[in-house]
Amino acid sequence: MKSFDAPFRAAIAAMFYFVLAATASAADYPVPKEGDWVATNFKFHTGETMAELRLHYTTVGAPSGQPVLMLHGTGGTGASMLTGPFAGELFGPGQPLDASTHFIILPDAIGHGKSSKPSDGMRMKFPEYDYGDVVEAQ
Repeated sequence: MKSFDAPFRAAIAAMFYFVLAATASAADYPVPKEGDWVATNFKFHTGETMAELRLHYTTVGAPSGQPVLMLHGTGGTGASMLTGPFAGELFGPGQPLDASTHFIILPDAIGHGKSSKPSDGMRMKFPEYDYGDVVEAQ
């Protein structure tokens, strides 16, 4: 059993330093804020319309900064881009998208996160959508 003590301690120490480093880099940019915007009578590529399409988003920085809409081609949420390796390298002081000079908008795509999705109640009656609809809505 003692032969596992050193590797186990090293692994715990590495995890501790990783968490500490991720927390430190996350603190280098302003606290993200969440919100919702409603697109009224949104028309999908199929011709179907939705009276109120909710689009959730997370922002970093002040609205007075240069706006940057960051779209992602995944089924995830905009908040997934707030990890240390991504936001910690882009949104801090002096970094490419410094949040003191940029207003970063990270939307949740239609069907994901806190944006409108079939599981909100419409289920099979939710309009068929594609990535073009996602881009158009945003």
